[in-house]
Amino acid sequence: MEVIGKVKLIGDVQTFGANGFQKRELVVTTDDQYPQMIMIEFVQDKCDLLNSYAVGQDVKVSINLRGREWINPQGEAKYFNSVQGWRIESLSQSAAAGSNLPPVDQFQPASNVSDAEPDDLPF
Repeated sequence: MEVIGKVKLIGDVQTFGANGFQKRELVVTTDDQYPQMIMIEFVQDKCDLLNSYAVGQDVKVSINLRGREWINPQGEAKYFNSVQGWRIESLSQSAAAGSNLPPVDQFQPASNVSDAEPDDLPF
C-alpha cells in the first residue's frame, strides 16, 4: 500500500528498552478532498530513510498495516494498529526527471504523412 502527500512532520529517532529498539515518526498530509494527516512509523534500520527528506516535500510512502493483540491485567483483549513505512520516494524528483524532454515545438513535423497509406497494424 502507498500513501501520497506532503511531509508535515519528521520526528526524531526514539530509542526504547534494553535492546535499543528504534522508531521514527513521519506525518504525511494527503491531498484528498478531506485531507488526512497520516502518522507513519519507521523502525530500526528504516529510520535512516527519512534523513534526506524535509517538511513540505511531496512524497510517496510504501507502507504495511500492522495489528496486534494485548491482554490487559484484567484479562480483556485490546487491539492496536500501526502504519509502518518501509520505503519513501520524493515525488518532486520524479517530476523533475520527466521535465528533461525538449519542448514539443523543437520537433520537425513529418512531411511524408498520407491518409492513403494502408493501415497494417495487427489490432
